[in-house]
Amino acid sequence: SLIQTSFLSITLAYSIKYMIEKMNLNNKVAVLFLLFYSLIPIFPLYSMSAVKDVIFSTLVIWLLIIMHKILSNKEEKLSFIFYILFFFVMIMITLFRNNGIYLIILICPFFIYQMKKQWKAYLIIFCSVFVFNACYNNLILPAFKVTPGSIREALSIPFQQSARVVKYYGDELDVDDINAIDKILTYDGLGDRYNPELADPVKEKFNKYADTGDMIKYFGSWFKLFFKYPGTYINATINNTYGYFYPEKNNWYVYYRYNDRIVRDDGFDYHFNSMEKSREILSKNALLFPKYPIIGLLANVAIYTWMVLIMVAYSLYTRNFKKFIMYMPAIISILVCIASPANTYFRYILPYVFTMPLMIGVLLDRKM
Repeated sequence: SLIQTSFLSITLAYSIKYMIEKMNLNNKVAVLFLLFYSLIPIFPLYSMSAVKDVIFSTLVIWLLIIMHKILSNKEEKLSFIFYILFFFVMIMITLFRNNGIYLIILICPFFIYQMKKQWKAYLIIFCSVFVFNACYNNLILPAFKVTPGSIREALSIPFQQSARVVKYYGDELDVDDINAIDKILTYDGLGDRYNPELADPVKEKFNKYADTGDMIKYFGSWFKLFFKYPGTYINATINNTYGYFYPEKNNWYVYYRYNDRIVRDDGFDYHFNSMEKSREILSKNALLFPKYPIIGLLANVAIYTWMVLIMVAYSLYTRNFKKFIMYMPAIISILVCIASPANTYFRYILPYVFTMPLMIGVLLDRKM
């Protein structure tokens, strides 16, 4: 936690310094960003929470800083060390979250198209990241007998659609469709397990021994049922994602307690220090934060999504392709939220919450 907190603090401080020096950010706006970083419970409490999303999101800040320096650079010759840093940050992004590689893949063609004069150099950098990622997942991890992630993690959308069809129209399905679904998701009880806003109960019965043939049959059935129940498919997806866009739905939470299971069951001896009163004040402030007038909106998931979409729309309206590229990591994060297993999950939006001041700085940057 100390390493993570230090890394995030240094990154946030440097991002403000960078915006002042390279984006000509107004000092008053810089102070607002500093207050945002310092006083909004997202940053102090998540900085100490041992979840991979924190360092991943911090790395995305560095990616945006590096991208801005490259895209806004006109005369300054960038050093070889800078290109190594660009490569290293992208590698770390792919290591901290499995979906990090998709972020890099989707940025790659837009970035290379923009950097027409140096496209070969950047193509080499991106290809090096892809080769490293492929070797890491297909050679290094298997060599150390690390269990690979399950394909079910990427299939929340179709699984939820199948479960909703079974719940409401199970008595209309033919034997072939039932068997195809059963081979993948265990048909018995599937309708009861269906939770419109959480795919985990459905995915937990995923058959990890299903082979390629089983998956082909399942998707054949899934595709056929789409044309029979299109409204059900659409409703399944909307129910599992609407909170990322609808401000009236929110799911604010922060981690302020530890789980005593490993103390109780496994004999570890660790405990809170004596600052109980201070901890209680900070915890209550964090939990009550969404209820505060105006600033409480900063704990709302959909607010951040719409801020991103508005900035993206403006970049397209003004035909500023460079700024559009700067917003791409946030766009991809929104797409990841749509494909995620949980509706309105605050941890999933951290990449574009952490980078929001930087994206606003890009919006205000008149030189880009």
